[in-house]
Amino acid sequence: MALLNFILSNGRDALYLGVLWSVMALGVYITFKLLKMADMTVDGSFALGGCVSAVMIVKGYDPFLTILMAVILGMAAGAVTGFLHTKLKIPAILAGILTMLSLYSINLRILDGKSNVAMPLIGNAKVDTVIDKTMQLTNLGTKNANILFGVVLVGIIIAVLYWFFGTEIGSCIRATGNNEDMVRALGGNTDLMKVIGLIIANGLVAMSGAIVAQSQRYGDVGMGTGTIVIGLASIIIGEVVFGKGHSFYIKLTSVVVGSILYRIAIAIVLRLGMNPNDLKLLTAVIVGLSLSFPVIKKYIAAKKKAAANRRNNQKEAA
Repeated sequence: MALLNFILSNGRDALYLGVLWSVMALGVYITFKLLKMADMTVDGSFALGGCVSAVMIVKGYDPFLTILMAVILGMAAGAVTGFLHTKLKIPAILAGILTMLSLYSINLRILDGKSNVAMPLIGNAKVDTVIDKTMQLTNLGTKNANILFGVVLVGIIIAVLYWFFGTEIGSCIRATGNNEDMVRALGGNTDLMKVIGLIIANGLVAMSGAIVAQSQRYGDVGMGTGTIVIGLASIIIGEVVFGKGHSFYIKLTSVVVGSILYRIAIAIVLRLGMNPNDLKLLTAVIVGLSLSFPVIKKYIAAKKKAAANRRNNQKEAA
């Protein structure tokens, strides 16, 4: 009962965090599920979006403009990874790691050599974020404004992605992930499709980083550490809840639901007394077990079948 009360009382926190981070998870979904590659760039592009947004807001720029700039720079990071992978023939995971490492130094440059930058909260130095703008328009509290802005934004993103991946180019990107040789045989430019997918994915990841930075009111050079693992956890949890074989729209929605459930699970684990420093270890274990679940399931089924065969043979011998 105490745990249920805790979930109900902290549900809004998990909801708005899950929604804001789900934008990042949608970006990871594009690379991991559609292009069938683990793009490590996202760890750097998430922090890139957060750092750019925080610095620009402190300097007095409009918060929505900072998100747009974060998206543009995130897309540029994705283009760099795509160039390294498709033109220089560097393996996808290594290309992502190289871009991620480069972004760490770039983010430090953006922060003027500091590890983080905070947005002022008090007095004349107070700055506005997208959440403040939403509160001013709707007269809602901070958490409700977070939720409203996040839900509207995610709804728009899902609608746009659903439309785009139904177009000729979008379908070609999805086909490239499923069967690259077939697309190439039909005259499709698979290298270009990969680059476009990486650009879109990292643009979304950087957008999420900018929004999260505005929500927590600071940008940090290390805020993207483990981002890809969190995104994978959200995707896998969503798949477990919704199952497979659904329409593309439902699959996108499942990523958002998975992100929210992941945040609820984290809140529960912290409530049970787990050290916050162990959260990334827990996330890695969850993702590892989930990814290996098909193999484990196949192994158990083979064991059961072998046991059944032995019993049948014993009966026939008797």
